[in-house]
Order: sequence, then structure tokens, then C-alpha cells
Amino acid sequence: MQEFLSDGVRIAYLDFPAEREDRGAPILLVHGFASNHGVNWMFPQWVKTLTGAGRRTLVFDNRGHGRSGKPHEPQAYTPQAMAGDAARLLDHIGVARADVMGYSMGARIAAHLALTQPEKVRGLILAGLGIHLVDDEGLPSGIADAMEAPSLDALTDPKQRMFRAFADSTRSDLRALAACIRGSRRALSAQEVGRITAPTLICVGSEDDVAGDPLALASLMPNARALVIPGRDHNRAVGDKVFKEGVLAFLESLQPAV
Repeated sequence: MQEFLSDGVRIAYLDFPAEREDRGAPILLVHGFASNHGVNWMFPQWVKTLTGAGRRTLVFDNRGHGRSGKPHEPQAYTPQAMAGDAARLLDHIGVARADVMGYSMGARIAAHLALTQPEKVRGLILAGLGIHLVDDEGLPSGIADAMEAPSLDALTDPKQRMFRAFADSTRSDLRALAACIRGSRRALSAQEVGRITAPTLICVGSEDDVAGDPLALASLMPNARALVIPGRDHNRAVGDKVFKEGVLAFLESLQPAV
């Protein structure tokens, strides 16, 4: 992986060229909490799918995750700081405008990027996150407590156990993840999401009990539509065929990159 410094934090990234004639703007992928570029995007074949469809594809590890720097202070993980990493990555590699897809926490980061730096976002894909972008500040603070528990066996709450087991499986820095939860909690208001003008696709599994209703979020945005991924929960939606087909069709519908 290549690296650069983003406001003093080391960010690791990969830049994959399109496998055939480029079909438009590059696409930047932003992974979810306790994940990394490999788990969220490489293993489910997203990079292969997108590059094979003629899309230059950029992936990176969010601060606190994967091979990027891992501050242990909550103030290092504000939504502005994490969206800033994505924006500075685009600047670093000389991409003025990209399509941006985020999953779960990554969708929250992508939404902040589209709100604060709209000139950088041609099309926006919010996946694994629906109306909870507005009516919830993010993963509950109890997930941070789960990261600090002595072990998975010490936890009884199902959601705490799910996220701790996932963090353990990705060999994450648990102190950094606890700080990430505490520092990144912020909802966007209905007025703020209403100012996101980029064409937006909101993708949520029909069995997802984490994301919130995608149709309700789409109704607040001026240029958004929802894709419900049938029979999939929050984790199993990531590599779903319906999700991939919907994203490729959405990208094809966008105006050519300038």
C-alpha cells in the first residue's frame, strides 16, 4: 500500500486502474467501522467488479483502522477529520472529482464529504446506512465499551458481541476503535442532508437492523433514490449481487465526468 500524511495522520491507500476503457470519474470507497479496505472492498470482490466495469477504484484504510495511523484520542475522529482524510487523499493523487461510496460508518463519512466539499463528489452511494444518518449519531457508545471489555466472553449484549467479534476477527486496535466511536458520533440534520445535491443511491438490506429506513432518508434529499437489497442483513449485504448491479447501473446513469 502507498501512504501519505493527512493532517498528521498516516493514511494507507491503493489506486487500481480501470481494466478496460475508463467509463467515467474514479470511485472512492470508504469502509465501515472495525473493517478495512480488504475486508469491506477486496474480499467481497468490489474492486474487481468496479475495475472490470471500467472504473478506476481508490480504496484506503480509515484512520484507526487497517494499516493507517491509529490515534487513541476521540477528538482525532470527528466526522470532519475523517471526511478530511478522504478529501486529502483525492487531492494527494490529483483527482478533482470522484464518485464516492461508503458503507455504514463509511457512508456517514461520505455524506459529510458530500455536504462540506460538494465540488469533489460527482455521485454518492450511501450503503448500510439509511435514516439513522439523521435520527442517530452513529453506533451506540456501548460499542466503545465493548471494545474495552477484557474479552468477548465478558459481553452479553448481542450487538456489543457482534461488533467486538468483528473487531477481533480483523485484529483491530481496540483502543483506537473505542476512540473512533466516541469521537465520530454526530447525526446530520434533515436540513443538512437536504443540502446534499449530488445524485445519491441509498442501499440497505431488507433485514438490516442497524442502518434505518433507506426510503425515509431518500425522501429528505433532493436527488436521491433507495435500493433495498432483498434478504440481506447489515453484514451480508456487502457483497450482494443486487447491490453490485444497482451500483453499476447508478454509475452508468451519471453525467460524464468533466
